[in-house]
Amino acid sequence: MYTYSEYHGYRRADFKFDGKDAVIVFPHTPDAQGRWMLKMEYFDAFPGLELELVRRGWHLCYLENDNRWGTDSDADRKARFAGFMADEFGLERKFTAVGMSCGGLCSVYFAARHPEYVSVMFLDAPVMNFLSCPMGFGIGDRYGADEVWQEFTSAHPVTLSELLTYRNHPLDSIPKIMEAKIPLALYYGDHDTIVPYEENGILLENEYRKRDIPFMCVCRAGEGHHPHGPADPTELANFIDKCSKT
Repeated sequence: MYTYSEYHGYRRADFKFDGKDAVIVFPHTPDAQGRWMLKMEYFDAFPGLELELVRRGWHLCYLENDNRWGTDSDADRKARFAGFMADEFGLERKFTAVGMSCGGLCSVYFAARHPEYVSVMFLDAPVMNFLSCPMGFGIGDRYGADEVWQEFTSAHPVTLSELLTYRNHPLDSIPKIMEAKIPLALYYGDHDTIVPYEENGILLENEYRKRDIPFMCVCRAGEGHHPHGPADPTELANFIDKCSKT
């Protein structure tokens, strides 16, 4: 059952998929290729890029997570969701993963586990290193308090001591991302104390710089963790548009 409403001037449908809240936003004139993007977390946060791509004919979709810190069950549900969206709405089976902060780590986990469903990634201040965020062991601040740690350990059941040698950080998925050769647009603020770039996003940048994989990296000078995304999404949308054409 679909419940219809309006989203920034576009038709929106809300529904349930595998018991989770799901959303699809329809462009006025759909892209002939059936391209779409999946917002991996925080659906309505900083939607500038998404609205630009919808304006160009892309569909915007979202599927609720069990946990924003990344679980196999969430990734596998999103893979089933991609198949459903292709069958139900005629979209491509591959999508552009839009991941901001924890949505970035969800994107990385998903792309490493199900690369066949990802055409491009846009990551903004992605969490790559749990010792950095949420723990704040390096140059940044600890994110949240006991409730965040409880949320985190429900996704990654480790003790604080075990986290020191944990081998399922998002950064540990980077080799699989490289193997899949997934194009990446990476944005960050150089004053981010929640997810410091020097401990997180740069790990992706360093690996992409070594390889001939489409990559763009933009620093928002003087800015912190927020806002996410570019003030003008044109260049970013052009990059994603080019990388996702078949």
